[in-house]
Amino acid sequence: MLAGREAERAAIAALLDAAGSARGGALVVRGVAGSGKSTLLADAVGSAAGMTVVRTQGVESESPLAFAALQRLLRPLRARLPALPAPQRTALRAALGEAAGDGDRFLAFLGVLSLLADAAEESPVLVVVDDAHWLDDASAAALLFAARRLQAERVALLFAARDGDVHDLDAGDLPTVVLGGVGGEDADTLLGAREIDPAVRDHLVTATGGNPLALVELAGVLTGDQLAGRAPLPAPLPLTGGVERGFLDRCRRLTAAAQRFLLVAAADDTSRLPVVVDAARHLDAGDALDEVERAGLVRVEGTGLSLHHPLVRSAVYRAATSAQRRAVHRALADVLAADLDRRAWHLAAAADRPDEAVVAALDAVAERAAARGGHEAAAAAWARAAELTSGSEARGRRLYLAASAAWSGAHPWRAAALATAAGAGVTDPPLRAQLLALQGQIEWTTGSLDDGYDLVLQAAQAASGVDPALARQLAVVASTLAVFGARSPRAVDPGALMPVPAPDAPARVRAAAALLRGFLAAARRDWTAAAGSFREAFALTGTEFVPDHVQRNLGIAALVIGDDERGLRLHERLLTAARRAGALDLVEYALTRGAQFQIAVGAWAEATSAATEALRLAAGTGRAGMTALPTAQLALLSARRGDDAAERQVAEAAAIRQAHQGGVTDTVVVDLLHWARGVRAGRQSATALHHLVQITEPTIRRLAAIDCLEVAVQAGRDDVARAWVEELAAFAAGTGAPAAVAVAEHGRALLAEGPAAEEHLRRALTAHAGSLRLPDRARTELALGEFLRRARRRVDAREHLRAALGLFDDLGAVSYAARAAAELRASGETARRRDVSTATDLSPQERQVTVLVRQGLPTRDVAAQLFLSPRTVEFHLRNVFAKLGVSSRAELAALPLDALPLDALPLDA
Repeated sequence: MLAGREAERAAIAALLDAAGSARGGALVVRGVAGSGKSTLLADAVGSAAGMTVVRTQGVESESPLAFAALQRLLRPLRARLPALPAPQRTALRAALGEAAGDGDRFLAFLGVLSLLADAAEESPVLVVVDDAHWLDDASAAALLFAARRLQAERVALLFAARDGDVHDLDAGDLPTVVLGGVGGEDADTLLGAREIDPAVRDHLVTATGGNPLALVELAGVLTGDQLAGRAPLPAPLPLTGGVERGFLDRCRRLTAAAQRFLLVAAADDTSRLPVVVDAARHLDAGDALDEVERAGLVRVEGTGLSLHHPLVRSAVYRAATSAQRRAVHRALADVLAADLDRRAWHLAAAADRPDEAVVAALDAVAERAAARGGHEAAAAAWARAAELTSGSEARGRRLYLAASAAWSGAHPWRAAALATAAGAGVTDPPLRAQLLALQGQIEWTTGSLDDGYDLVLQAAQAASGVDPALARQLAVVASTLAVFGARSPRAVDPGALMPVPAPDAPARVRAAAALLRGFLAAARRDWTAAAGSFREAFALTGTEFVPDHVQRNLGIAALVIGDDERGLRLHERLLTAARRAGALDLVEYALTRGAQFQIAVGAWAEATSAATEALRLAAGTGRAGMTALPTAQLALLSARRGDDAAERQVAEAAAIRQAHQGGVTDTVVVDLLHWARGVRAGRQSATALHHLVQITEPTIRRLAAIDCLEVAVQAGRDDVARAWVEELAAFAAGTGAPAAVAVAEHGRALLAEGPAAEEHLRRALTAHAGSLRLPDRARTELALGEFLRRARRRVDAREHLRAALGLFDDLGAVSYAARAAAELRASGETARRRDVSTATDLSPQERQVTVLVRQGLPTRDVAAQLFLSPRTVEFHLRNVFAKLGVSSRAELAALPLDALPLDALPLDA
């Protein structure tokens, strides 16, 4: 019975109504044990008239089984699997255990969303998930992924999760209602027709905190006279030890056989009556079902058996001795011979010493889970197998496998702990190298750049001579980290760790060697050698595209030497390949790294789209630490446009960084925020310089160079400006990068006077002609126009001021456009602002949809590449049509480029 839950029922009703109108969403109902979460969910199901209802429940003992809860949830919808796009269908079938093969967890997650969306085409869908705090990790991740993408679907997703449990549902970003205690008339309603004195009722409410289950259970053990106030209440009250205590007291009034039966039911994770009965027979308790059922502790419906309340399970199981629990698990393992995963876990729970047979069964569980994309379950199985392994080397190998699986499952702290434990037992050189490489990756990605670099060096040394391919890859990684400022106390030259490739070695092997030489040269600021080696690597790979570590490092090399055109092309290809493969991690990487080039060349709308999508993907998959970089990129873009949102975004990025270590990206995030703060300080030159001089990462320093130079000169710090110009000039001389040549000349102009200043600015514009960096070109056009106007050469100034104004308008740089317009007016010409295409009003996600639709992709393919549902894509596409004044895909594809912002299109569109 529900009492005192009107507000919560109204919130659920609003959720269901919205889903019926294709405004899907999710709601989390939280509360302590016994607060009525399950009752509220049952009420929601009862009110879901005309909706398809699918349900599942988290089970504590089932939590190590990958996708177990999801299997139950999707069972009614499995007939729809053939309609899914092939990659999603394959991944989801693998996740559900219906097919062998390598399962991609994010494609499986997208398959869940697509399956629910497909079912919702017939009727709105209500997804109910009870005891969500006990969901297995893979099911929880899949359902949360879907919950964050329901905006245009006829789907409502309702979770119930216990507050204060050791386990938790990581759903802090979803709408939530919290169930408190009840009292007064609501308590009377719960207690029904019993005669109860108001003072007694209020005493019971105080004693239980108004917990509905505790109230009902407590009233059930008190006499009528006690409830009516005619007899004193017992002291202490029977449930002062908690609701679990009450269930346990009822259990202890049963016969010994019935107690054993109930313990089997508590340890079981199938909820199947035959399984529980057969296992109980192994313990001479198979005939005790009637007694347990009459006690109200279990419910039987057909062939299903459920406990009266989840707290019955925890109360009974925790009260049993370890020997009793092991006996029950052995019995369950005996009757689950055909269910290999559950049998293995019951055998593991029954084991109290090393057992190779159990270890072999757990190994098989882990391998199956990993193949299905259930990395968390694989990590748990290998970790338990390690506990039951007698030899230290074999134990270390299993702990390494567990650590690797935890890392793949996006649990870096768990992975780091397992890897550290593995280190004590691993001595085999190849495995030692792999373990050190994993530890290094965890560290430089989520922790300390220097510590990660040191571990990578150790890994490369260990791999040298035993695994040349791994040694080569790790040496390149080490040299890349060195470029970003990584340092180690070891006097180790990464170049000495890579075997010199033979002249006839494969091109990518020789390219890797050239990349290593280039990164080492860049680390020592030998730009001539770095550029030469990188160009050799570019030539060796040519137009070939293989999305491997070499490909990623080619993109980094392009960033290091300022090769914007190549960097844009490489990351666009990487992004396209990642989208087609459904590789979410690689999509996220390509988006954020590509955004760095887009920021540089002035493709700010596209950079905003990329960073926004990366932010959504990272947040939507529960990896909060990875949201720092795209948030910082958005903050910088807002600052450069003159958008007040920059202040909020800077604060958000700083808070994320404070809460989560960022590894190799941390320096980039910090420098982007310094840059954004410097830009926001505007003409407060001392404040701006304070922020800008703190930029340390070389690629960011060069991108922010004109801001740094102008502010330094305005602040009277010509010495700082000269040091920057010298640094830029050395880079320009070594690489020949036109953008660097242009900015160095711009800096020289700021430090010069009269004709010399004009000459340097004109040289800068000549160099800009060979560069894609429109923001820098706009700044030089403005600087030259300002110089000429102040020299009273107003006619000459207008050409450059008009050019600057046009570029700033295209970029959306409001404050600089206003400055250029003011200068143009001062020159005697009225500044006419150009009409900007309505395409600039497209949201970041609408831009992404537009780009892919213009490539001719059907809705399902666009949805798959953007990790959205088809209905959501159609929703965005309708908005695009309305904003651009078209009515079909053909009209959208036929729009000329000048009707769209150029930076909304990929290079090969």
